[in-house]
Amino acid sequence: MSTRKRKNYSREFKLEAVRLITEKGYSIAEASRNLGIEYSVLRRWKRQLADDPQYAFPEKGRLKAADQELRQLQRELERVKEERDILKKALAYFAEDQK
Repeated sequence: MSTRKRKNYSREFKLEAVRLITEKGYSIAEASRNLGIEYSVLRRWKRQLADDPQYAFPEKGRLKAADQELRQLQRELERVKEERDILKKALAYFAEDQK
């Protein structure tokens, strides 16, 4: 098993690499050879930028706005479910008490 280290590229580098393809007229294969990046990686960067130019390539540990909102809503839903379960148990306890 190899222990290759994963390369991290800055957002600026990714934007410039995609710009070579879209604005300078390089093919993906040619740009990937010149930059030393896998063809599939460069193709994925191009697709990501085309799909969502504003939020493409978030920095490490950062989420897109939609993903961040989804995560926040999931946490809130979990909290509300816990509160509901506590209230159900309390209701059952007090209902037994009155019998």
